[in-house]
Amino acid sequence: MTHTESAASTPNEAPRAVQAAPAVGAIILARHGEPALSRKCLITSDEYRDWWGRYEVGGLRAGQTPPQTLLAAAEGAGAIYASSRLRAQETARAVARDREVLVDALFIEAPLPPPRFPSWIKLSPRYWGVISRFWWHVFNHHEGQETRAEAEVRADQAARILIARAGEGQDVLVLAHGYFNHMVGQRLKAHGWRLAHNQGFKYWSQRRYEKR
Repeated sequence: MTHTESAASTPNEAPRAVQAAPAVGAIILARHGEPALSRKCLITSDEYRDWWGRYEVGGLRAGQTPPQTLLAAAEGAGAIYASSRLRAQETARAVARDREVLVDALFIEAPLPPPRFPSWIKLSPRYWGVISRFWWHVFNHHEGQETRAEAEVRADQAARILIARAGEGQDVLVLAHGYFNHMVGQRLKAHGWRLAHNQGFKYWSQRRYEKR
């Protein structure tokens, strides 16, 4: 029997259903809430080094309420990750409530060692942060801590983990830090994701990435 004859003999055979590709969830990168340590002071670059050390181990200012949009993002997420820093973990407890949170040091902030300026120069921690980030990013000033190149490798590793989890079909929420979230976002874009919603870098803000 020829192929033509075989096809003709089964006219009522239904064609095979085309299997649809599984849905891909979104990846939401959120910044932690406002820390308790005040930025309302003028300090030297050496004092900022101590200030940043205290900032890194500190928690959130009391009495904050997460925005409803972030609570909704947590409710709709299939997986929630948080940095291992206290401020991120307290944010996760406020946002995720009784949900399981995957705490991972992979999502901690990139370091901020300040350049050594004369002691007569005093700035707020906010401005020292900008200066320190510029020196770290442009001049590779790291003082033996994580370099920009090393942080970029870590950001790509984080992005790949999140992409794999989102590939299971549910949204993924990350509660972490402003600049490292930005670095992860850049790697997501490099892997074919787009920034679909952007609330900037303020506390409790979120950035939503979707697969192109």
